[in-house]
Amino acid sequence: MNSIFERRSIRSYQDKHVPDEIIETVLRAGMYAPSAGNEQPWEFVVIRSKKMLESLCSIHPHAKALLSCNVAIAICGNLSCQKYSAQYWVLDCTLAGQNIMLQAQEMGLGSVWLGVYPCKYRMENIVELLHLPQNVVPLSIIALGYPAGSIPETEDRFKRSKIHLELW
Repeated sequence: MNSIFERRSIRSYQDKHVPDEIIETVLRAGMYAPSAGNEQPWEFVVIRSKKMLESLCSIHPHAKALLSCNVAIAICGNLSCQKYSAQYWVLDCTLAGQNIMLQAQEMGLGSVWLGVYPCKYRMENIVELLHLPQNVVPLSIIALGYPAGSIPETEDRFKRSKIHLELW
């Protein structure tokens, strides 16, 4: 539970290599997320190239964290996995991303979620940049790395006023 309570969005990283074994572990955690009908619609693009990270940053106006991170993971939904007409892939891939960030926290990495979907401009340009197949939609990018500087204090986010019993 500590990973849940201690995880914070980290936007500045040390210039320190994140080993492939750690990336595989965080991706494994992502693949253990629940999914509707066990579709497991996620696809992951691991990005290490500084040139690619800079290109992604130029597409996404709030992605400056990509300039200092060592690695990023683009989380995409494979629409050919859909069993239902609803867009459950969005929820499923979001859960995979949460698992990735929690596992990264547990392994001493910082991360930040960078939303792509449903912004059409970001989606179209990332599809082109990453050469995604027609049936694969980019949902988000997670910047990963060893945090630079101090990590923000953990604040108590529990608010009893947000809890409603039985009825509103």
